[in-house]
Amino acid sequence: MQGKGMTIKSSDGLHQELRRRILSLSDVTERQNAGIHDDAFFVGGKMFMHIHGHGHCDIQLAKDDQERVLAEGKARQHRWAPEAGYVTVIVHREEDLEPAMDLIRMSHRYFADKRNLSRMQHH
Repeated sequence: MQGKGMTIKSSDGLHQELRRRILSLSDVTERQNAGIHDDAFFVGGKMFMHIHGHGHCDIQLAKDDQERVLAEGKARQHRWAPEAGYVTVIVHREEDLEPAMDLIRMSHRYFADKRNLSRMQHH
C-alpha cells in the first residue's frame, strides 16, 4: 500500500495501485485476461471499464457524461466504441491516478445506480 507522499516507482506498481483503487469501489469484480482486455472490471455483471496494458484505461460513461468529459479535455475519445459511451484515459504517472479515478467513480456510480434501479423495478 502506498501512503501519501510516497512515490510509486514502476509502471507495474502504478498498475497495481490503479487496480487496488478500482477494486475498493463497492461490488466491483475483476476478470484478468478477459478477451482483448488485460483487466476488466464489473459492477453487477456489467463491465464498466477495462485496462489494456499498463495504464490504458477505457471507461464507459453515460452519454451526457461522456460528452462533458470529452469537451472538458479530461479524456480522449475511444478509438473503437465511442458510440457505446467509452472514453480513454492514460495513466502514466502517479498524478494521473486521481483524475482517472474521478472518471472511473463516475462510471461505477452510473452502472451501480442502473443496476439498483432495475433491481427495484423487478420487486
